[in-house]
Amino acid sequence: MKKITNIIILLSALFLSFTFAQDVTVSLDGQNLNYVSTTDIAGWQFNHDGCATGASGGDSAANGFTISCSSGACLAFSFSGASIPQGSGVLVDLGGDCSEDSFSGWVFSGPGGSSLTSEFSDNADPVLGCTDNSACNFNADATEDDGSCSYAEENFDCEGNCT
Repeated sequence: MKKITNIIILLSALFLSFTFAQDVTVSLDGQNLNYVSTTDIAGWQFNHDGCATGASGGDSAANGFTISCSSGACLAFSFSGASIPQGSGVLVDLGGDCSEDSFSGWVFSGPGGSSLTSEFSDNADPVLGCTDNSACNFNADATEDDGSCSYAEENFDCEGNCT
């Protein structure tokens, strides 16, 4: 009975970690809109209160994205299909004084147009760990890869069983 209880607890913990983990977390640092992402970003969009009409640069521009902002919304994507690699950095320089209350309607897409989950955080300190979901020690809560990923040997699974 204790074994079944432990299995149920483990499965519940795994479910909760996958349920609440965000693909992209954004935060403000002055005029920089920073991101921490566990997956590649193929495009983004958000509404704003007029504070970001001059948005440009950051990793969006460095990865060939076209950035377009109006008086109420900004969006960016690549005509060539490029993406911002998973990790962290400056998504875009907003070019104005924005606050958390300035934003709404966050939309992030991944490769192939997949929808990414996102959240705004006033504290985007990265959670270090293995972010590669094919690794034996994948950490669904990690937001920044720390180089600790370990993989099964060829023809073996993560428990050392021959495949």
